[in-house]
Amino acid sequence: MLSVNNVTMRFGPRVLFENVTCTFMAGRRYAITGPNGAGKSTFMKILTGEIDSTSGSVTRPKKMGVLRQDQFAFDEYRVIDAVIMGNAALWKALEERDALYAKPHEQLTDADGMRLGELEGIVGEEGGYTAEADAAVLLDGLGVEGELHERKMGELQGGQKVRVLLAQALFGNPTALLLDEPTNNLDLDSVHWLQRYLCEYEGVLIVISHDRHFLNSVCTYTADIDYETIIMYVGGYDDMVVAKTQIRGRIEADNANREKKIAQLQEFIARFSAGTRSAQATSRKKEVERLQTTELARSNIQRPYIKFDMKRNSGKHPLEIRSVEKSYDDLKVIPRFSASVVRGEKIALMGRNGAGKTTMLKSLVRNAPGFIEDKDLQFPIDGGE
Repeated sequence: MLSVNNVTMRFGPRVLFENVTCTFMAGRRYAITGPNGAGKSTFMKILTGEIDSTSGSVTRPKKMGVLRQDQFAFDEYRVIDAVIMGNAALWKALEERDALYAKPHEQLTDADGMRLGELEGIVGEEGGYTAEADAAVLLDGLGVEGELHERKMGELQGGQKVRVLLAQALFGNPTALLLDEPTNNLDLDSVHWLQRYLCEYEGVLIVISHDRHFLNSVCTYTADIDYETIIMYVGGYDDMVVAKTQIRGRIEADNANREKKIAQLQEFIARFSAGTRSAQATSRKKEVERLQTTELARSNIQRPYIKFDMKRNSGKHPLEIRSVEKSYDDLKVIPRFSASVVRGEKIALMGRNGAGKTTMLKSLVRNAPGFIEDKDLQFPIDGGE
C-alpha cells in the first residue's frame, strides 16, 4: 500500500494540486492522467521520494520498483547486473559476499564466516540463486537479445538502455511499481508482453503513459490531475474520460450558477443600498463577499487548434514508390517493393525495433531520386518544395 496524506504542490504562485489524500492499494493498477503541465511527472516524483511536496506526507512500502530516467548511471555494469540491481537488498548482499569470497582463505576470520552464512541466507531469500535467469527472462520479454546480456550498459543504444532500465524496475517482485512512460522505445511485441506482465502483477502499480490503449488494457483505476486536485476514477482511460466529462459539466454549471448569483446580488445592492431595504442590501454584500472569496478552480485542459493548409489539392495518386530497397553491406533492411499511395490514405509503418521503419522513411524523403515518381509534386524531394 502507498498512501498520500494532504499533499500540496506549488511552484511559486502556481498550484498544481492541493490537499490531496488518496491510497493506492495492492492488486490495483492505477493510471496517472492529466493535461500536459498538470503535474503528472511531478506527482510521480513525489511518490517515489525523488522530490518533496510543498506540504503533506507520503507513506511508501520498503520495496519499490521505479523506472529510472538516467540512462548513463549504469554504463560500467553488465546489462544483466544492471537488471539485478533493481533488487537493492540482493545486490548489496551479493557485492558483500563476493568481496568476502575474494579474500585469501588464510585471511578469513570466524566473523567473516558467520557473516557469509548470513549473506547466503539473504541471497537465498531474495532469489539470488536464480537472479540471472530471472533477469534474462525480463530482458528477453522486452526485446533485449541474449547476446547483449553480458555487455556493458555503455555499449548499448539509448532505446536498448531504456528497456534494460524497465527490466530493472520489474526485477525482484517489488511491492509497488512506479513507471513513467514505460512504453517509450518499445516495439509492439514488447508492449504486448509488458501489458500481459503488468496485468498479472499483484502489487501496487502506478503508471504514466500517453498510450491510451495501453492504459485501457492495463489499468483498473485512473487518478486524474485537474482542477488543482486529483480525482480517482474506476476503470481505464476511456472510462475516466466519460466520467470526467460528466463531472466537468457539473463543475462548470456550478461555476456559472455562482457567477449568476453574484450578478443578481450586486444588482440588488446597487438598487437598495441607500433605501429602506439597506439592511437587506448589507446582508447581500456579506453573501457576495462569501461567494467571491471562494476561488473557482478551473480545468488545466488547453485544447490545441491545428490546421494544415494545402497549396492545392493533390491528385488521386500523390505518391508512387517504385523498386525501393535498402541494404547496409550484406544486411538487407528493406527488400525491394513498389507501392501506390492514394489520396486520403493513412498508412502506418510497423515492425520490430531495428526492422527498418525509420530507414524506410529516410529513403522516401532523402534518397527519393531513382526511387520515387512524384506525380503531383506534393511530396518533397530532398527538402524541395
